[in-house]
Amino acid sequence: MVMALKGVPQAACLVRAKMVLQDRRSSIYSKPPKTKIGPGQSFFIMSVFAVGMLAPAGWIMHHIPEYRQRPRPSSRPS
Repeated sequence: MVMALKGVPQAACLVRAKMVLQDRRSSIYSKPPKTKIGPGQSFFIMSVFAVGMLAPAGWIMHHIPEYRQRPRPSSRPS
């Protein structure tokens, strides 16, 4: 009985994995886009993405001198 129950979760995982793969395949299209994105929209989207990625890094690098001046917390428990 125990051996039969060990195989049940594995079979359920396989069925679930097959359903996910079928779902993923049905959402992939090989046709050209219905509406084309112009160069202005592409530039805007890439600019927003670049600012979103680089702004936090720039903020951190700009404030490195402040971070270095902070006192370090003691590593020993009291």
